[in-house]
Amino acid sequence: MARATFPRAARLLTARDFARLRTCSRRVATRNLTAEVATSETGSARMGLAISRRVSKSAVRRNRIKRIARDSFRHHRALFPALDILVIARSSADHQDNPALHAEFASLWRRIAALNANGATGTMRD
Repeated sequence: MARATFPRAARLLTARDFARLRTCSRRVATRNLTAEVATSETGSARMGLAISRRVSKSAVRRNRIKRIARDSFRHHRALFPALDILVIARSSADHQDNPALHAEFASLWRRIAALNANGATGTMRD
């Protein structure tokens, strides 16, 4: 089994990547999370995070959500074809405990994988 790492090649890093996702992506949502998904130009799955101060004023609490997101993505990354995924947390995510957040991310990854497997259009932006 391959090591579950989160290398630099698996991260959305540039403002251009984030801007492209904000304009031409499909949205997939769960109760506390939203993901904007688009095909990747790099040939592998990449993830970016948008966890703003609106989610929580406490950096410790925002970083907990980010840490769980990265860990979950590392373990599920093999499920995805070449996709760019921007994960956006809602303020309700701050009130979830760690096991609930892990379950929520697992659900989000399954929905994204199913969206691509079925060729469904999701909520496409115009």
